Amino acid sequence: MAGLLAALAMLGPFSIDMYLPAFTAIGAAFDASPIAVQQTLSTYLFAFAFMMLWHGALSDAWGRRPIVIGSLAIYALASLGCAISGNIESLWLFRTLQGISAGAGLVLGRAIIRDRFSGVEAQRLMSQITLIFGIAPALAPVIGGAVLNLLGWRAIFWLITAFTLVVLQWATRSLPETLPAPSRQPLQPRRLWNSYRAVLLRREFLLLAAIPTMNFAAYFLYIASAPTFLAQLGVTTWGFAWLFVPMITGIMVGAAISGRSAGRLSPAQTIGIGYACMFAGGIINALTAVFVPPGVPWHVLPLMVFTVGSSLVMPSLTLILLDLFPTMRGMASSLQGFAQFAFSGFNAGTIAPLLAGSLTTLAAGMLCFTCASYALWLVYQRGTTRRHEGD
Repeated sequence: MAGLLAALAMLGPFSIDMYLPAFTAIGAAFDASPIAVQQTLSTYLFAFAFMMLWHGALSDAWGRRPIVIGSLAIYALASLGCAISGNIESLWLFRTLQGISAGAGLVLGRAIIRDRFSGVEAQRLMSQITLIFGIAPALAPVIGGAVLNLLGWRAIFWLITAFTLVVLQWATRSLPETLPAPSRQPLQPRRLWNSYRAVLLRREFLLLAAIPTMNFAAYFLYIASAPTFLAQLGVTTWGFAWLFVPMITGIMVGAAISGRSAGRLSPAQTIGIGYACMFAGGIINALTAVFVPPGVPWHVLPLMVFTVGSSLVMPSLTLILLDLFPTMRGMASSLQGFAQFAFSGFNAGTIAPLLAGSLTTLAAGMLCFTCASYALWLVYQRGTTRRHEGD
């Protein structure tokens, strides 16, 4: 189960990270500006975020399995379209179609875990998936850079198409339906609107959805700016592993620690340790940007420390958020994903390009997002303490 759900969730990182080394090649092939090529990432992320609002609601009404399998089929067709695109506009279109379909595995994987497991067992499985899932963003740009240099940028999308077809066959054979018919929510517009309102008007949900959004934005700055950032460090398209391997190693280490601490530390204690790592990584990163000449590995190692902390925080926060709505976990997971990836689309198209010109501004951006996330966590904790005292 963990392997299959992690494979489903890998489609998102593959869609983002694998083709990053090819930005320059795509621009040259289509005679497109760097901003036009950057929009292939933004359009994907906005479509990804928009469909986050629907994957959960559709699965709450029709079941988890048919939504996952249908989305995989659409994603395979979209990846094929990217591989044969004749201009930048058609690439925008098929990247948008990829974004529409790629998020089902990520959203519904969380809901499937919560359908079948609870407590310590759920946290351990969530951490295992985070651990396996972490392999994808580390491997994707390395594979993408190698495929780009050996076979050209179109081969990257052919490879994604082949991977998707393998996962589609695996899911068709092995993915169980975890939401029984009596537990499903009818897909009625009025009822759906009322359900969205119930979730969005819950103060605790808004805080818990914003916290991982800020955490992700802090290091997504470096992902969205990867070609420019690595060029400043003197790294070529063969060397994208210099950024992604340390970051994803941090994610995997944090997920492993989170899984081992399940049942030993409370979620609040795990989150506290995670924030200590995030601030340590952010501060070291800022000092390195100011005082250390550009180069590897010194400018990427602090990012690994940061992602250890972020990965420690994420599983506990997700479980706390999903438990706010026991009968609407799919919808809650959708809305959380929408917040995270809609902001990522904005980040990729505006904030990251503004900060990417300097190592110092990127480091400052990471620290600002971390401070915002921690402030939101303190507000959430204060509200929870007050409610308990009132009870």
